[in-house]
Amino acid sequence: MSAQSYAVRDAMTMLRRNLKHAQRYPSMSVSTLAMPVLMLLLFNYVFGRALGSGIGGTPAGAAGGGEYIDYIAPGIILMAATSGAVSTAVSVCSDMTEGIVNRFRTMAISRASFLTGHVVGSVLQTLASIALVVGIALAIGFRPSATAVEWIAAAGLLALLVLALTWLAAGIGLVTKNVETASNIPLPLTFLPFLGSAIVPPESMPTGLRWFAEYQPFTPVIETLRGLLMGTEIGNDGYAAVAWCLGLTLLGYLWARSAFQRGARR
Repeated sequence: MSAQSYAVRDAMTMLRRNLKHAQRYPSMSVSTLAMPVLMLLLFNYVFGRALGSGIGGTPAGAAGGGEYIDYIAPGIILMAATSGAVSTAVSVCSDMTEGIVNRFRTMAISRASFLTGHVVGSVLQTLASIALVVGIALAIGFRPSATAVEWIAAAGLLALLVLALTWLAAGIGLVTKNVETASNIPLPLTFLPFLGSAIVPPESMPTGLRWFAEYQPFTPVIETLRGLLMGTEIGNDGYAAVAWCLGLTLLGYLWARSAFQRGARR
C-alpha cells in the first residue's frame, strides 16, 4: 500500500472511533440538536405573531398563513450548522487533555488522521442534525419552493459552512486547556446568526447594529440559503457566502494543523 492509502485507512479508523464515541456518549450530540430545535419552536410559536407581523408574515398555524416560519427557517437551519462547533471543540480538547493523543503519537499511524477523523466525524454528525431540523421545520409549516437542484446547492453551501466551522472548532479544541473553556469559546458562533438576518431583516435594526448585521459572515450565507429555498433575491450574497466559507475553512485548517504540530513538538 502507498503512504496515501495508509493515511486514508488511518483516517477511516479515527472516523469510526469518533462516531462510536458519539454513539456511546450522545449527550453532546443531543444538546447540539436541541438548541436550534428549541429556537425554531420558540420564535415561531412564542414570538412569531409579533415578529412576523412586523415583516409581513404570521406564525405557522395562525390565521393568515405561515410566512414567518418561511422567513426564519433558513436562519435556524444555519444555526444548526453552527451548533456542531461546540461538540467538535470539546471532543478535540478532551482527547488532547486526557493523553490519548500521546499514545497515538507513539503508534505507526498517520499524524493527519487524528484531525481528519475528528473533522469528518463532526461534519457528518452536524449534517445529520441539520437534516433533523429541516424535517421539524417542514412538519410545523415550512414550505420551501426550491427545486431539486436548489436543494442540492443549499446542501452544498451548508456542508461547506459546516466544514469551515468544524476546522475552526478543531483549532479551538487544540489550544484550550480544558473542556469547559473549549465548550464556551465557540458559543458566540451559535448566536452570531441572531445578529444577522436570521430572525429579522437588518433594515429593522439600529444603524450600528445594521451595519454589523449586513457585513458579518453569516448574513450572506443566510440570504443565499433563503434565496435557494424560498426563491428570494440572492444577488452578490452567493459569491460572498462561498468566499467567507472558503476563507474560514483555509484559516481553520491552517490554524488547527499548526496547533497540532506545535503540540507534537512539546
